[in-house]
Amino acid sequence: MLETSEDDDLDWEYECLVDRVRYDAMSAFPSLREYAGWRGREDRILLRNAYADCGISTYCGLAAIWLAERDDPAYWEADYASPRVARARHWLAQVEPRFIAMFGELALIGRFSNGEAIFERRRVA
Repeated sequence: MLETSEDDDLDWEYECLVDRVRYDAMSAFPSLREYAGWRGREDRILLRNAYADCGISTYCGLAAIWLAERDDPAYWEADYASPRVARARHWLAQVEPRFIAMFGELALIGRFSNGEAIFERRRVA
């Protein structure tokens, strides 16, 4: 959750979060490299490796840190020459528990028909 009383502070808090995500994710998953890009108009890609993008999406002060299989033309062209999808899904399955432990404060429960999402706070063991 990004919380502050002034817009300038919100921008600063957002950039601090971006820096922390980059540092923590690159430390935990050394194959990730800094990348500046977007998935659509709302999902900012911060890091990338041969298989996945790691990024941030924000809405109404809620920041979602995500890790997903790449979905860009260069990935699919490389997959055509040397299949990557199975390796990508295997890598994602391997890193998922650690990624969730690091960044998974909330879990998506579902969505309403208007696109609104419902979350619940994860229990920390």
